[in-house]
Amino acid sequence: MMLLHSSAIATVLALATLAGCATRAVDVAPAPANPADFVRWDCGRIADEQDAVQQRAADVAYAVDERAGHNILALGVGVTVFWPAMLAMRPVGPEAQDLARLKGRFEALQTASRQKNCVPQGHDLRPDQAAALPVALGERLVYEDRADARHAATEWVLRLTALRRGELEYQLEPTAGLAGGTWRQDRAGNILAAPEGSLQWPRLLRAEMPLGQVTAGDMLVAGDPLSRARLRGQVVAVGAQMVAGRRFDVAVVELFGDVQRGESFTRLVGAIVVDRASGVLLRLDLRSADATFLLQRRLVRVEPAPAR
Repeated sequence: MMLLHSSAIATVLALATLAGCATRAVDVAPAPANPADFVRWDCGRIADEQDAVQQRAADVAYAVDERAGHNILALGVGVTVFWPAMLAMRPVGPEAQDLARLKGRFEALQTASRQKNCVPQGHDLRPDQAAALPVALGERLVYEDRADARHAATEWVLRLTALRRGELEYQLEPTAGLAGGTWRQDRAGNILAAPEGSLQWPRLLRAEMPLGQVTAGDMLVAGDPLSRARLRGQVVAVGAQMVAGRRFDVAVVELFGDVQRGESFTRLVGAIVVDRASGVLLRLDLRSADATFLLQRRLVRVEPAPAR
């Protein structure tokens, strides 16, 4: 397998105060940006950049919270980050500067949108955006699941049911021991909602995922508050790759951390592989003495949507 190395939408609904000296994100003065910079952009491109700016702002806010260790972000769904509800930020330092720059760029984009009389974007992806994704509405993503190489594989199937700005929604088909249900992921590959009993990682991955990027977050069992793995990771490879007959822009993230179950901790190592354009899961390898976090999941084929 040859990977080509290269350099880097969710809602944050949170009001919080970090320990020590802090100021609310809404009070951070925007770094000036000029709406004239976007005068040649069409409305679709302006809307896409607004989404991207807000996603980067959410990542900045989460990184501050992650380092502070407060776990105070309330992670929502959808594409829009409402600035008045952003995480409180430190008044100095690179994160405050980043947020000010992003806030200024967002406000300039809003001004440009009004000047061009742009119609507000809906929740669904535009047809041109949907056509650019490596998967299509109605297709079935068929995975092989096994605990390890010594065990027989079982099928684990997602059917793509909705393409929205910032997220993809699937129906997880019932399998032995799992009832199935709604499975939602953002465009970075984080799992925002999953049926009970399924592994879920609501904020483990970041947007764009350039080579070398470091990330951190939790992996948990949906519906089980006592089963949780605290993970850190790093993007160790990126590039184009054929998987299940489709071409993906792959990011390989090496993972390591600990599984917490009550008062006990168990080591976990592994990797997650996702498509950087869509967040589609391509592979998940987890190795741990805790059987809940012992898994090999591989995308083996993509079945076309039924003919209408």
